[in-house]
Amino acid sequence: MNRIEHLGIAVANIEAANELFAKLLGKAHYKIETVESEGVKTSFFKVGESKIELLEATNPESPISKFLTKKGEGVHHIAFHVDDIEKEMDRLKNEGFVLINENYKDGADNKKVCFLHPKSTGGVLIELCQEKK
Repeated sequence: MNRIEHLGIAVANIEAANELFAKLLGKAHYKIETVESEGVKTSFFKVGESKIELLEATNPESPISKFLTKKGEGVHHIAFHVDDIEKEMDRLKNEGFVLINENYKDGADNKKVCFLHPKSTGGVLIELCQEKK
């Protein structure tokens, strides 16, 4: 892991959150994307070398919908950039971390992604991100 790729923030209404973060950061989001497989609509803001990813549920069974019901709006995960996601997944498994999925998935913003279970990371959902080539 060589940098924070983004912070994921669960929101109830992505349009309202886009307005709020545009005012806060002084610039508009650069992309909105829906990831059907995860039941989520995302919006990205660039902040220096990192990003803010806003996440709105698109169906009531999605992980974001469940998070919002349980905890409300707020920080959902921290994502780290990795150069080789499979190698990093193997390393972390060998260190005793629990992967939510045994294989990476296609994620938003042209990324391969994998999540580490919060029970193995001190209560923080961690995402690994590798740029697709």
